[in-house]
Amino acid sequence: MRRTLLLSGSPASPVGSEITRGCIAVLPMLIGIIPFALLLGAQAAAKGMTSIELPLMTGLNFAGGSEFAAIALWTSPPHLLAIMMVTFLVNSRHLLMGAAMAAHLGHLPLRKAVPALLVMCDESWALGMADAARRRQQGMTPGFSMPYYVGVAGSLWVMWVLFTGLGVLIGPVLGDITRWGFDMAFPAVFLVLLRGMWKGTRSAFPWLVSLVAAATTWHYFPGSAYYVPVGAGAGILTILLMTARG
Repeated sequence: MRRTLLLSGSPASPVGSEITRGCIAVLPMLIGIIPFALLLGAQAAAKGMTSIELPLMTGLNFAGGSEFAAIALWTSPPHLLAIMMVTFLVNSRHLLMGAAMAAHLGHLPLRKAVPALLVMCDESWALGMADAARRRQQGMTPGFSMPYYVGVAGSLWVMWVLFTGLGVLIGPVLGDITRWGFDMAFPAVFLVLLRGMWKGTRSAFPWLVSLVAAATTWHYFPGSAYYVPVGAGAGILTILLMTARG
């Protein structure tokens, strides 16, 4: 029996169409991550990493912020404990993101749910959750489209691993690509993601508290990754207080 999913504005569509829809939706973000992948590759090459070693790291970790932090701390031999602790701090937001997504994956066996969480990143999480919200509003079941998420997350993973490896080879030749303004690509992507998840001023207040807490921590503790858990914790506490007060 051919498996099908309902897609807005069309009759029953095969799983392949949902995967394709995800690949198309994430295309602008794929273009945006290329300069950062090349930049990470160039930095890794300067630390002596090869075009095989870096893709192994980016493919298994798949979290750009922590990878930049790890490369910055990389020495020969590397201080593994320090790198692991910083990686945990930077990636601590994934605990909250994973918990939110887990509610949509409860019907899946672990052999499918775990890989979905392994390739989760900020962009795939935001697109997947926003798409689920739209589908629920339209009365579509299930709300969370796993094939769509596979198209989004899979495309991001392949592009990131491919271009970080390529960056090791050609990054040193390109030099500092941030002089061309490409460093604005990620902030622009995140602003678009936030706009797509906007639900009003009240729901945005925890974002503001989180931003202020993270920025303040970053200002007073430069060079550390403490601003990540502090910002996340402030946002969660604000949500709990707002919920308690009704």
